[in-house]
Amino acid sequence: MPGAESTEPEASKLPLLSKSGSVGEEAEEEQGLRRRVLVESKKLWHIVGPAIFSRVASYSMLVITQAFAGHLGNLELAAISIAMNVIVGFDFGLLLGMASALETLCGQAFGAKKYYMLGVYMQRSWIVLFACCVLLLPLYTFASPFLKLLGQANDLAELTGLVSLWMIPLHFSFAFQFPLQRFLQSQLKTAVIAWVSLAALLVHAFVSWLFVYRLQLGVVGTAVTLNFSWWVLVFGLLGYTVFGGCPLTWTGFSTEAFAGLWEFVKLSAASGVMLCLENWYYRILVLMTGNLKNAEIAVDALSICMSINGWEMMIPFAFFAGVGVRVANELGAGNGRGARFATIVAVGTSVAIGIFFWLLILIFHDELALIFSSSEAVLQAVNRLSLLLAFTILLNSVQPVLSGVAVGSGWQSYVAYVNLGCYYLIGVPMGFLMGWAFKLGVMGIWAGMIFGGTAIQTLILTIMTIRCDWDKEAEKARMHVSKWAATK
Repeated sequence: MPGAESTEPEASKLPLLSKSGSVGEEAEEEQGLRRRVLVESKKLWHIVGPAIFSRVASYSMLVITQAFAGHLGNLELAAISIAMNVIVGFDFGLLLGMASALETLCGQAFGAKKYYMLGVYMQRSWIVLFACCVLLLPLYTFASPFLKLLGQANDLAELTGLVSLWMIPLHFSFAFQFPLQRFLQSQLKTAVIAWVSLAALLVHAFVSWLFVYRLQLGVVGTAVTLNFSWWVLVFGLLGYTVFGGCPLTWTGFSTEAFAGLWEFVKLSAASGVMLCLENWYYRILVLMTGNLKNAEIAVDALSICMSINGWEMMIPFAFFAGVGVRVANELGAGNGRGARFATIVAVGTSVAIGIFFWLLILIFHDELALIFSSSEAVLQAVNRLSLLLAFTILLNSVQPVLSGVAVGSGWQSYVAYVNLGCYYLIGVPMGFLMGWAFKLGVMGIWAGMIFGGTAIQTLILTIMTIRCDWDKEAEKARMHVSKWAATK
């Protein structure tokens, strides 16, 4: 039958054509996905790369200070560690968190092309954060009695109080440096932040050598060095901003910065509570350790671990900044799908880096503390804590990135409740229980706090992010930009 002969070959080809077309579509989709990942990664690393460098440089200043103090003696190391981790760390977390309101406002305004608003927002942030610094001054001036009240040894509390007084200029630098950094990041001017951070790091290394080794100023000299380097950051970023670096977003000082301050205070407060609850969490860990037996060695060992963790945390914090800017820019432009995709790429990249450092800590667990101390007791104590340090780094490769998504989306008030519940209603009691009730010491305190608090908080933030309606968030962002524009 001719008809059958003519149609059979055609019929036999149809499945093959259909299958081939399916494979072609899948390959094209895969190539399209790869292109999207590459494009988003390029945008993300444009922010994250310089942010990692600037944060590592800034944190290295603290590590250098701690290292110089560690070679002066165990008491000096403990004093500097408590001053930086408890006193400075307390207001550092609050002011850093309050400044992160600019990541929401400036990021969304830049995405919506409302450039004038960025400069006004930054000036409002300066006003609010400077007032907050004044209110926090008693924390520095009364550090010694405060620490004695919390059970610290007298000699340690007295020396920490002296160090804290010399750190007051550092305290006020935060009010200007944090807003400047977020203002520049939101408009993708990240290279200048890296260059200024490098200059500040070089100044810090030289001044530390001069004050400690040449002038023999002791532990006070190590504290004073931080004032020089952090104000280099302030004047460097301010000079770039004021003298032509930001022609669209900086049009000069304006009295409009004093308008709408109350609304700005509320958003800054929500941002501050969200991040400082998280930042203070590990400061409380150091404080609780100070009440253990042989507290000096325990505090030294834990402070070294926290310094290593903090050093590595500059990478997730850079992703925090990067994904916050990317999400805010996309939402401000009305692109909910773009914000979702930026979140996926940022979390995946940060987790991969976290796994690398997790393995690194496990491999070099017995050599971690050599840069900070030559005390055999301290070296052994750090070695025992290295496993917990590795898992803390792994968990923290996810959690800050999800917090950055929250900042970019304006969820600060919701995440503040999550942090309060996970950290202080679950994590701290569990750390106390394992440290004292089960007599596991510093390992018990730390294990209880990371697996009881940090792990649960990370799980909740993951669920919040997965269930997010990004199109709805984009519409809310556009409404918020219009609202804030009306208050300028």
